[in-house]
Amino acid sequence: MLIHNATVITWGKQNAVLPAHSAYIKKGRIEALGPDSQLEKEYAQEEKLDAGGQLLMPGNICAHTHFYGAYARGMAIPDPAPKDFPEILKRLWWPLDKALDEKSVRASALVHLIDAIKCGTTTLFDHHASPNFIDGSLDVIAETVEQTGLRAVLCYEVTDRDGNAKTQAGIRENVRFIERVRREKPAGGRLAALFGLHASLTLSDGTLDACRDALPADSGFHIHVAEHEADQEDSLAKSSVRVVPRLVKHGILGPRSITAHAVHVDAAEIEMLAASGAWVSHQPRSNMNNGVGAADIDALTTAGIQVCLGNDGFTQDMWAEWKAAYLLHKVWHRDPRKMNGTDLAKIAAQNNAALAAQSFPGASIGEVSVGARADLILVDYHPFTPLTAGNLPWQIVFGFQERMVTMTMVDGKVLMRERRLLQIDEAEMAAKALELAPEVWKRYNDYATRNT
Repeated sequence: MLIHNATVITWGKQNAVLPAHSAYIKKGRIEALGPDSQLEKEYAQEEKLDAGGQLLMPGNICAHTHFYGAYARGMAIPDPAPKDFPEILKRLWWPLDKALDEKSVRASALVHLIDAIKCGTTTLFDHHASPNFIDGSLDVIAETVEQTGLRAVLCYEVTDRDGNAKTQAGIRENVRFIERVRREKPAGGRLAALFGLHASLTLSDGTLDACRDALPADSGFHIHVAEHEADQEDSLAKSSVRVVPRLVKHGILGPRSITAHAVHVDAAEIEMLAASGAWVSHQPRSNMNNGVGAADIDALTTAGIQVCLGNDGFTQDMWAEWKAAYLLHKVWHRDPRKMNGTDLAKIAAQNNAALAAQSFPGASIGEVSVGARADLILVDYHPFTPLTAGNLPWQIVFGFQERMVTMTMVDGKVLMRERRLLQIDEAEMAAKALELAPEVWKRYNDYATRNT
């Protein structure tokens, strides 16, 4: 396919804005990129997609999400309202993940993936939990990824909070799925895996060691770190050290591991994170919603840590996450210079792309360049001020909306065209999810009531 009559946004290390350009897609890759006048002649006989002057750019990437949280939308937490993040965990998320069965795991993943297609998010790092449906849960989510045509990195959340048998089942599920993906994944596949851990506060020393010992070679962990002070308080009580040194001691951190949040890490921990090579994912909408504070992104990036952007299970509109990050740090520090657009673009575009490329080696992800994977979107954005590589971040923050995405493509396959989903019936999937919701909510309320 030749996508022509587009303004190409390349991202990559040297972002460029290329008006009147075309991209030729073959076998899931970008085979040629150049001016319309050149490529339209060269590929005159190929199928064409007229961009109509829209922006052609890489699909968005989400570095940390939770598909299983879909059924929290609109759900009432039994009174009184949780007063802090530990109560939110105990009274919302832990009862909800217990309420999930195979059908609701599938449905919650599908609604998030449909949202991702519509929002132009093409690669997602999911962190799953369903303690009453562990064995095979990642296979179910993988089936939804294959069904929707997106790209995803999956893991199961190991925790001690549901007893040793389920801890061991979670470990086995991670190892089994990592090995399955490695065994079955063809070159250029759309599935990858990490080893999921909940957080230091729900993991014993023995479990951390067991997970370290079970980790397949050349894999990494995906774990929540210091999202709230309670994680630090628990670590100090358990081991007399803070969370990051505890994880370092047990061999959890490394260049293939993702640490989500890192809101309450101190200067020494930041140095240790940097030395480990671990990635940090930042989720500003979630941090604001849970009232946990804001990570010190300046200190993290100054230390050399690769900070990425996730959404923690909010909508898969990553531009909304850009906007939240841009504003949160200004108000948190009372300094309008914080989280400037250039820094934000490095986090959300360049670093997210580098993280995705680590899980899907062999070709670039998150950029429009010859040889890169054809994970692309068309954006119906027609600026009334000059659009340049230099001011693109501010155009995104102040101008882009998810409704502007008209086409989503992954591996050269069009998943949405003219805002119409091609692979799946959105209304049918929403109806199936809705049909399951009353029973999920009933089971949730049964578990939540026991915790009040």
